[in-house]
Amino acid sequence: MGPALIMYVLIIVAPFILSLYYSMTDWNGVSSKIGWVGFENYKTIVTNDTDFARSFWFSTKITFVITILTNVLGFALAYLLMKRLKFRNVWRTVFFLPNVLGGLLLGFIWQFIFTKGFDTIGQLTNIPLFKLSWLGTEATAFWGLVIVSIWQGIGYVMVIYIAGLSSLSKEMQEAAEIDGANGFAMLFRIKLPMLMSSITVCFFLTINWTYKMFDLNFSLTNGGPFKSSQSVAFNIYVEAFSNNNYSLGTAKAVLFFLAVVLITSTQVYITKRLEVEA
Repeated sequence: MGPALIMYVLIIVAPFILSLYYSMTDWNGVSSKIGWVGFENYKTIVTNDTDFARSFWFSTKITFVITILTNVLGFALAYLLMKRLKFRNVWRTVFFLPNVLGGLLLGFIWQFIFTKGFDTIGQLTNIPLFKLSWLGTEATAFWGLVIVSIWQGIGYVMVIYIAGLSSLSKEMQEAAEIDGANGFAMLFRIKLPMLMSSITVCFFLTINWTYKMFDLNFSLTNGGPFKSSQSVAFNIYVEAFSNNNYSLGTAKAVLFFLAVVLITSTQVYITKRLEVEA
């Protein structure tokens, strides 16, 4: 355990403690002079930083939408691919593949699709959906990020739900069928309650990933138009490394960390209470 503990302290614990320290200074990230300011950075964020508040609200909205849609569609795919379909394993691989690609690469690929590909399809077919300025308005940029995030993450949650469905008690399902349970009752009264542990994990992962979205936000919309699609992680990056205000950016990161811990802990507590034992 020694080497692992040392690496954990160096990579996780030490940077976290340093972040707490820098968040209470006026350091710009470059200068050798570091002045102590206490909680002034936190006061500035709470009272004057409207960009951070807007970014947090944007991240909250998009996290809610992506979490619900990714888990609903991921479970639907898992449920379908548990059937005895032809090339079932091939389809599982196809849906999982986007998760292997990095967010930066996916963002640039989909930026080309939204700006060039959809425009060409719109000119050829005259379908209004493809003629929209997908990355040019606040509403369409939001849904553009939603589409790409779901496309990337749906395969991962699908695999978790497939594992959960595969481990369900066959005896219980057979007993329910003997008692006259139809497909609808089997799904909502037997399978879903028994899958709550998988649902807890999938919701936790999806909320974490989406709240901390940076690479996809950076490469697809770059926070635009006019900062309307700027996530919290992207706002922290801009504050620390573009505005050269490392201390204020670190204070934002600390507040963001506390908010994500509170939200995910609440989610895990609620979903854990809904779990049942086989």
